[in-house]
Amino acid sequence: MNIHDILGDPAEKPLDHLVTDGGFCGIFRKIGCIGDSLSSGEFEAFDENGVKTYHDMAEYSWGQFLARMAGCTVFNFSRGGMTAKEYYDSFAEENGFWDKEKACQAYIIALGVNDLLNQNMSLEAFGDYYGAILSRLRQISPDARFFFMTMPRSDTETPESIQKKQGHADLLYTMAENCPNAYVLDFRKYAPVYDDAFRKAFYLGGHMNPCGYLLTAKMVASYVDYIIRHDWDAFREVAFIGTKLRYSHP
Repeated sequence: MNIHDILGDPAEKPLDHLVTDGGFCGIFRKIGCIGDSLSSGEFEAFDENGVKTYHDMAEYSWGQFLARMAGCTVFNFSRGGMTAKEYYDSFAEENGFWDKEKACQAYIIALGVNDLLNQNMSLEAFGDYYGAILSRLRQISPDARFFFMTMPRSDTETPESIQKKQGHADLLYTMAENCPNAYVLDFRKYAPVYDDAFRKAFYLGGHMNPCGYLLTAKMVASYVDYIIRHDWDAFREVAFIGTKLRYSHP
């Protein structure tokens, strides 16, 4: 065993090495995944009349694949079609997601597709709701680690969608810079382009198939593992999140 294969190599990029066991993502015992259909394991099907139907199957979500890989508890704070506005205004409250009993050591937030691309919300308004969600989570779990997910690239992007997706990524970086213990999972920069070959292997209609959700889980785990390995000090006291215990002096 060469310890330098584990310690962060300055030349390494976030998704250079895919972990299959959750990697150091496993230090978190409770993780909350906040998102839309792609965080809910949504599948498309057709009924007997040829009408397309949509089905959230949480056991196939990337969050639950991550839970099985890393041996941790993952909460699906998500639903198909979810927006930051609905999550903050009603969805989280109605489902008890603000409850202290569901406080997590880490939160992965994957919102923005429906807000910006499907409902044409302004980036500023989206940022307000995203920030409000973050503020509530920090009240529930002040020392939690936060991971903000950008939107991956696609070969079907238009100039308008490129502008919106890049604006979304820039916003998340700004938020991470201004929020303690926050990091960006920049799928837009480091994930593969979602092109025809990618969709043929990992998509079922407009959403992912089981292999796609499992691949996403591997990418999420690998990115978090990369962040931890390149900033050991920031994660030394993860076990104390949610307790009054401390090792570091104020």
